[in-house]
Formats: sequence, structure tokens, C-alpha cells
Amino acid sequence: MVLLLAGFAMCIVGGDPMKAFQAFVKGMTNITLVPAICSAMGFAAVVTASKCDEHLVAAVAAPLKKLGGLLIPVTTLLTFAINIAIMSAAGTAATAGATFIPLLIRAGIRPAAAAAAVGGGTMAGLLLNPGCAHDIYVAKMANMDLMAFIAWAAPYVVGLVVIATLVNAVVGIFGFRDHKPSAEEMQGLNLGEKKEFKVSYLRAICPLVPLAVLMVAAIWFPKAGLDVVAAMLIGTLVIALVTLANPGELSKAFFKGMGSGYAQVIGLIVAAGVFTAGLQVTGAVGAFIEFLKSSNELARWGAALGPYLMAIGTGSGEAAIWAFNQAVTPHAVSFGMSPNSLGLLAIMAGQFGRTASPLAGSIIIVAGMAAANPVAVVKRLVPGMTVGVLVAALILV
Repeated sequence: MVLLLAGFAMCIVGGDPMKAFQAFVKGMTNITLVPAICSAMGFAAVVTASKCDEHLVAAVAAPLKKLGGLLIPVTTLLTFAINIAIMSAAGTAATAGATFIPLLIRAGIRPAAAAAAVGGGTMAGLLLNPGCAHDIYVAKMANMDLMAFIAWAAPYVVGLVVIATLVNAVVGIFGFRDHKPSAEEMQGLNLGEKKEFKVSYLRAICPLVPLAVLMVAAIWFPKAGLDVVAAMLIGTLVIALVTLANPGELSKAFFKGMGSGYAQVIGLIVAAGVFTAGLQVTGAVGAFIEFLKSSNELARWGAALGPYLMAIGTGSGEAAIWAFNQAVTPHAVSFGMSPNSLGLLAIMAGQFGRTASPLAGSIIIVAGMAAANPVAVVKRLVPGMTVGVLVAALILV
């Protein structure tokens, strides 16, 4: 709402109020973003309604019991992998945290560290899912095929997450000594009774069906024209067949998820578009672009530190990412950079910043599950996230 109102105000002050309305309509009817994002959110809702996400988490959690001191980084990386399928940071935190946090605490990991291990993995995994709004937007802006963009971005995304995870693991083990909590810290923790959960591996792989369908289509059937919407609908059909759930209930969940996707994601894109239009009307974008043209170092560190710090301060990286990628990234060539590189840098910076914020919904969720202070949780995340964003700025652009 702040972005939207600020955008309208700037358009009025700049003497072109209709520019804000035009940007609003353009965002809410974007033929590239709306169908793909809403269908992806609909599929995510079906995954949750069918409880396939719980089977996925339980399946990947099984090997953790034998890892000892490697529990912290491995949990983070497994949560990251789960985020590929679930996409929502809060949804990933709630689903993975319910299984992983009690498991880590029972294994002798300090509660705040258990929360940080899960919270640190609730970022960036969604960038490997073709339903991710950021991927769709940047790929279109860079004139790249969506799957080609993901294939290009994947090594950077995975590499940066691994770097941040390893830094946080070193800080947690050698700095905070989180694998050796005191008896007082562990006293009074109510983890509930350990429940046996029979995993259906068929249900566990259902959340990955759309990703698999798009990868197969891109590699072996490039002329098939299979898009994100088709993949999400195929995934929904597979879940219906595997779970034999009530079709009416799954249908309701799908369309409710679509509505939620429009409200939460498209709404933010629309607001960021209106804000960008306001900046353009006032001349702020033009002046900022000319300023960045004087040195690509300014663009590099602006894309890295701007979204990162804003995300830490607000608990959400989305507004910062969308504002930067709509206002600045389209001009990347004039800085001597490629739009896909600059766009991915802004996305990763926002993801890292949100994960390092005690105000982030995902961090609050895992902290609550571990009965830990959110500030204590992010103390274990800030070092890795900061290193991650600095490395991203150096290697991406």
C-alpha cells in the first residue's frame, strides 16, 4: 500500500496522474506474469491441502538422524531443497520447521540454532521453480526462455546458498557452540511426543511434478510449447490421482491459491509498477540511471546493498526486489551489464536480506517453534547472508 500511494502521489506531483492508472492496469493484466504466478500459487495450495508437502519433508528428514554435528548445515540445505517445491518462505518454515526443529533439538542443538538452520533454508529455493514470479519477470526482460534462465541461474543460486550456509555453520559451531547447549537452556522445552509418520514416497514426489515436466519438455520436447500453467495443471492432476482426494476440495484449494497469489504477489507487482511510474514521472529514475552510468560499480553495489538493507529493515525483500528490477534493471545494458545478471543480483540480495531480518514472517515462525528469540536466531544468520550478498555482487555482475 505504501508503494502504491507513493506512486500515485509522485504522478500527481509530477503532473501526469494518469500514468499511475496506466501502470496499475498494465500490472494487473500482465499476460506473462498473471497466469503463470496464479497457477503456481494454486498448485502450491493443492500441495498443502493434500498434505503432500508433509510427506516430502518427512522423506528428506529421514537421513538427518545419522548426521551428528553436520545437522545444522544439512538441515539448511534440505530446507532450501523443500523451498524449491513449496516456494513460500513462510510455508516452507512452517512445514519444514514442524519436523526439523524438534529433531535438531532432540539431537542436542541449541533451540535458536535449530530455528536458524531451518530459517536459513527458506530463501532462494523458489528461484529454481519455473513458477517463481521473479524468474518469469527477469527472463522476459532479458529475452531469455524461462527454463534457459533457470538453468543459467541455478549454479549461482545453489553456490551462493551453500556459501552462506557454510559460513553460518562455522559461526554456529565454533562461535556460538550451538552443538553444546547447557542443561538450563534445554530445560522446560516442550517438544511434544515424537510421532511416527509413515511416508508415502509417491506423495512426496508430487510437489516436484511441474518442475520435472518443464525440465523434460525443455530438454527433449522443446517444440511442445508446454508452459508453466500447463505444468501446474498437470501437477494438480497427478496429485488428484495419487491421493484420490475429493476433486471438489482440491479444485477449491487450487482456485483459492490462485486468488491468494493474485493478492499477495500480483498485488505487490502492481504496487511496485505504480511506484516506478511515479519515479519516472518525477524524473528520479532518469537521474538515478544517469548517475549509475558513471560507474558500473555503483550499479553493482546499489543492486546488492539496496535490496539487502531494505529487506532487513522491513522483513520482506519483495518490495525492494520489484522496485529495483522494474526501475533500474531494464537499463542494465547502459551500465555495461546484462539484465539477467543485474536482475538475479537484486533478487538474491532481497532474499538474503529477508532471511537476516528478525521481522521476517519465516523467521518469526521458526523462532516460535523453537521457543527462541527472533533476534537470537538472526544473529546466527546475518554473517552468512552478508557474505552471500557480497560474493553475489562480485560474481554476478
